[in-house]
Amino acid sequence: MTDTLDWPRIADHLNAQGWAVVGPLLTPATCYALQALYDQPERFRSRILMQRHGFGQGEYQYFDNPLPDPLPRLRARLYAGLAPIANGWAARLERPGFPDSLDELTAQCRAAGQARPTSLMLRYGPGDYNRLHQDLYGDLVFPLQAAILLSDPGEFEGGEFVLVEQKPRSQSQAHVVPLKQGEAVIFAVRERPVAGTRGDYRVQMRHGVSTVRSGKRMTLGLIFHDAA
Repeated sequence: MTDTLDWPRIADHLNAQGWAVVGPLLTPATCYALQALYDQPERFRSRILMQRHGFGQGEYQYFDNPLPDPLPRLRARLYAGLAPIANGWAARLERPGFPDSLDELTAQCRAAGQARPTSLMLRYGPGDYNRLHQDLYGDLVFPLQAAILLSDPGEFEGGEFVLVEQKPRSQSQAHVVPLKQGEAVIFAVRERPVAGTRGDYRVQMRHGVSTVRSGKRMTLGLIFHDAA
């Protein structure tokens, strides 16, 4: 489904607000098939209980290599569309650019000592939430990532995806992003450029999930840089 994405629209939204809703990227059948993998520990390299680390409440697991279908193809195609946007941001923020392909980025990550896969699946139940955070994992950070809702929104209440941006000398602004099953939100990992009267400046962004009031919410996270 990534072949039909409207990349000019996505770029416009990312440049204007730091996030864009796209999709659907996955069919309901694929969403449920991916959810079923969560209880197969051999598919994952580690499991994190959020409350143990002060991250919130709930849990998530990082996939091990090889990633299950359709993740390798999906990540590669999304990266190809996002790389020009990321390079535009890098130029505006006077940072190094990024290669055209995900394979090249992965090679750069390994050269930098970042070799652990970062694609993950998150599971929330009643009372669970995810505190505002940034998914950095090392010195090499690709500036955009995606979160795909695997659950049908009718299966849970609460659990809204939340983005908060902090502009210099200004109060924080929150964005609540509703998603349908299989839809994705693409958003800034750490910061985005914003045009000011004296040129571009950096706006910090963090993301999280509000408290789930009932039901079960599962999400797929696609981060393009690997972890140290």
